[in-house]
Amino acid sequence: MGIELLPEAIREAYEIHEWKHSCAVLAGDFPQEWADIVEVLSGFRLRKSHMLAAGGGKSPISTSIDSEFYAKGWREKSFETKIVVDDAALESPTHKVDCFKNGVALEIEWSNKDPFFDRDLNNFRLLFDLRAISAGVIITKSDHLREIMEHLSIWKKYGTSTTWMQKLLPRIEGGGGGGCPILVFGITKELYIEDC
Repeated sequence: MGIELLPEAIREAYEIHEWKHSCAVLAGDFPQEWADIVEVLSGFRLRKSHMLAAGGGKSPISTSIDSEFYAKGWREKSFETKIVVDDAALESPTHKVDCFKNGVALEIEWSNKDPFFDRDLNNFRLLFDLRAISAGVIITKSDHLREIMEHLSIWKKYGTSTTWMQKLLPRIEGGGGGGCPILVFGITKELYIEDC
């Protein structure tokens, strides 16, 4: 079993890809975190007002997703890692994970530059190898949102150099996440609502 473990409504509203049996790992070994992911994604809507908001800082879209996870006990987390060679400790800090709970790391990449995917996948790989996480999840934009963005005249704001599913998939398929089970969700136009 894979993506079929997700409710049909989620499968219809998001573009979904998995690697290394991530759905089975999450649903079987992390049922509460799996339930949190399903509940947050089920309730999420891509609001026109959020898409039209001025840039700079964290977007209202990322904030709306983060806040729902934080309300369920997830938190932003830094990991202090180091390598010890002959009693000499070499600091090897990782980047903060947007949302973390019980061994599951989740990143929201709405409108960052696409190299942020490399950072996320490298982080997942390292943390998985160190047994600090058991799975990684990324939420980003499905390529099909371009149609809505062009209609709203905001395509230049997002452009092709930001985080899109088409930029993520080759990085994962090329082994960017190492052995870490990874589940990715692309926000599609099925979630779009005109609230202004």
